[in-house]
Amino acid sequence: MPSKILVTGAAGFIGFHTVLRLLERGDNVVGIDNMDAYYDTKLKEDRLTILEGKTNFTFYRIPIEEHAEVVKVFEKEDFVRVIHLAAQVGVRSPPSEFHRYVSSNLLGFSNILDSCRVHRIKHLIYASSSSVYGHMAEPPFRVEDTANHPQNLYAATKRANELMAYSYSYQYQLPTTGLRFFTVYGPWGRPDMAVYSFTDKIVSGQAIEVYGDGEIARDFTYVDDIVEAIIKMVEKPPDSQISESGSMATKAPSQIFNIGSGRPVSVNRLVSLIEDSLGKKAVIQFKPQPAEDMQITHADIRDLEDMIGTLQTTQLEDGINQFVTWYRSYHHMDS
Repeated sequence: MPSKILVTGAAGFIGFHTVLRLLERGDNVVGIDNMDAYYDTKLKEDRLTILEGKTNFTFYRIPIEEHAEVVKVFEKEDFVRVIHLAAQVGVRSPPSEFHRYVSSNLLGFSNILDSCRVHRIKHLIYASSSSVYGHMAEPPFRVEDTANHPQNLYAATKRANELMAYSYSYQYQLPTTGLRFFTVYGPWGRPDMAVYSFTDKIVSGQAIEVYGDGEIARDFTYVDDIVEAIIKMVEKPPDSQISESGSMATKAPSQIFNIGSGRPVSVNRLVSLIEDSLGKKAVIQFKPQPAEDMQITHADIRDLEDMIGTLQTTQLEDGINQFVTWYRSYHHMDS
């Protein structure tokens, strides 16, 4: 029988692509998503429509912070592994919205963790973020670097997730793997992220906001590369001799890896590539850099490649062209 895998945040950007890949290889997938309106839910509904057309996909529209609802799903379904991608995202939410980070990223994650413990899940993979490194990290960022100075609450909750997962691994021998994603982009991406947002504004003739002098650099990572790493990692749970840092053995079956391209690119360069792909120039407004924004993100991926082999890393030019091709199709534009 094919294995059954739970994917939380199944209608989200990375979740959608991950579920599709699992379904294509023959897994039975159960998806959870609350269809939150952080961005236009039409995009989530359209992703979900594609997934629900697959015979080996089951979907539950529930919030992970509702403990009783999560328990029901775990009790009804017989999961082997869990890929936890649901979260309240974004680094610039106003303080009035901060409770969403606490509710989804802390309470919700604790519900997933404990359900995995109760049902003896063989491997929990969960999404962390490059933002955990904060302003103290020196590029390229290594997992063993100190990550105790987050610059925003989102990053703080993601670092807390890593510590929560480690504690469960240590106490209950629950195999956990945290994946620190670096600026993911691609087809079906989030409209609030730079690639989608800049494309939208260039197409419509609106000005795009570029922070600082545009030399802020990000390790842009194509979504297919992220998913490829997730799929390979599913079959590689840590054992009790692997520690969080890899520097010393403990009895906690816990590990953390970076997933990025390893090639930081400036925002100015990103805008130029989008302009080239669209065949249209951007109107740019330079704005002061927000305090919560890191100057650079740059993934050291050697530990990950030691585990799963050479990481597929799509060139940014190719990834932007693939995104723009999807964008034109999705928005019914003439090419």
